[in-house]
Amino acid sequence: MKKIKVGLLFGVLAGIIDLIPMIIQKLPWDANISAFTMWVVVGVLISIVDLKINSIIKGILTAFLVLLPCAVLIGWQEPISLVPIAFMTTILGGLSGYFINKFTK
Repeated sequence: MKKIKVGLLFGVLAGIIDLIPMIIQKLPWDANISAFTMWVVVGVLISIVDLKINSIIKGILTAFLVLLPCAVLIGWQEPISLVPIAFMTTILGGLSGYFINKFTK
């Protein structure tokens, strides 16, 4: 249960960090809520997935796997917007993986 709580905590933190530039850009609230909930789910999944790989890589991989269905929809309409999304996913996924691993050991 501790792992899930840590995953939720860091997922919420990553979601808040991801929301800040989205709110500044005045993106629609459905996009903001979608991004926030994605990070909460990513945090939980990182905390419970038992892959024997580097924690940073595990975080990035998990984040991109969760993002993939939405990325197809986003890329279909606005392919250029995938660049900042991929950047934030890489950074926040890696940091989430690192910190979740650090606080669950």
